[in-house]
Amino acid sequence: MASKQEIRAGHRARRAALTQADLESAGAGIAMHGLAWASGLTGGNAGTFAAYLGVGSEPPTLPLLAALHGAGHRILLPACETGLGLSWVYWTPASEYARSRYAPIQEPAGERHDTNVMRNADGIFLPATAVDASGNRIGQGGGYYDKFLAALSAVIPSGTRASDGGPLPSLPTAAVVYDGEVLPAGSIPAESFDRKVAAALTPGGLLRLQP
Repeated sequence: MASKQEIRAGHRARRAALTQADLESAGAGIAMHGLAWASGLTGGNAGTFAAYLGVGSEPPTLPLLAALHGAGHRILLPACETGLGLSWVYWTPASEYARSRYAPIQEPAGERHDTNVMRNADGIFLPATAVDASGNRIGQGGGYYDKFLAALSAVIPSGTRASDGGPLPSLPTAAVVYDGEVLPAGSIPAESFDRKVAAALTPGGLLRLQP
């Protein structure tokens, strides 16, 4: 089995070869299928979703954010804190950005909320470089989301466990990846601190995983 580092490096290399046309097409598909997932979770009503802004060769999420906002949903974007913590800022298309103090990224400006704000959320769109059919996820390698998902389970206890005994997320989760980044079950090494995801959102559709 390949290590997380090897899988992440290979997928990043393939992402780097994508053209602008590839990115635009992927963004449109992610927006369409992501909005459908969100609408299904809320029964067509307005809800609240945590998401993130994909940059560079990451799966583009700005079209998704715009689609969610246009449908009346509220959107929370992450901001990095000390100790690999995440806070959350409500986003609109008019939001401004500022350079993060803790990571080489731009973050939304505005009032920051801690993990407790997720009590009002209906679902979470997660960044990833790969997922497998068992629900295992490889993130960007920074550790922020591993810590966030662990904190989330304390704020909103799930009470549900995966088939292998590991905990499932407290809220519906979809990892955003390209179509070729959904791997066969058991392809990604799982560690004790990992939290499985329930679905993979790709340009081609939403895939239910089987944790």
